[in-house]
Amino acid sequence: MNHSVSSPGALYLESVGAVGLLLWAVGMWAAVGVLAYANRRAVRPWVYHGSAGVIILGMLGQLGHVQEHFAQVGYWVAHPNEKAWMTPLGTGLADGFGQVAPDKPSLGMEILHMVGNFIFLAGLVGVVLITRRALHTRARRWGRMGVIMQGIHGVEHVVLTLSVALGASQAIGFSTFFGLLDPGSGLTTYRVWWHFVANVVGSVIFAIALYHLWKERREVANSFDRPVPVPSPRTPDESVAAGERAGHAAGTRG
Repeated sequence: MNHSVSSPGALYLESVGAVGLLLWAVGMWAAVGVLAYANRRAVRPWVYHGSAGVIILGMLGQLGHVQEHFAQVGYWVAHPNEKAWMTPLGTGLADGFGQVAPDKPSLGMEILHMVGNFIFLAGLVGVVLITRRALHTRARRWGRMGVIMQGIHGVEHVVLTLSVALGASQAIGFSTFFGLLDPGSGLTTYRVWWHFVANVVGSVIFAIALYHLWKERREVANSFDRPVPVPSPRTPDESVAAGERAGHAAGTRG
């Protein structure tokens, strides 16, 4: 990826932007944790609105994320034998993240894409949270599909980032053929297209989930107006009595 030498003022802005993006991701996952915990108990309407907020933030984050991959592929089409390229905004954020370890030039870029993917994943988890009581909706099926796929993609980015942070000469993961490809146009082509396809497919799944969520919004909203029936635990005596009543009823019918 391309890297620039920033002036002190620009570097400050890049660092602020990187911290802001990181706080965005951390805030979303903190909200996911609170919503998931609250959603296990009595119905709370604020969980519905909170989940919707997480979905919207995830959607906005992914719009910015996927356009970066479209730009990278567009640059590759025009310059297939050159190094991978990032937009000025992406480069600035990567440089901001890169301040954690200036001696590892590619670490900032790896952190940037990992954070972007976890913002996207949080948005998909929001779809699953908001449909927890609407179990048979298509939105839930597509949301769960997206969580599984994007979860795997997220793990890939964690591995890529950790490998660079721990001192590997290049990132190691599926998208780098586990480090077996030598740096050059072949590795660039493979990685650029691998992440492009993964993000486009994930974005399409997210879009389909949102489409069905909009169509099924009444059913989903109504599911937050009624509690989930939870069977009360029985004491041993109650269980025996229930079994005797069932046996008596069966004998009467016979």
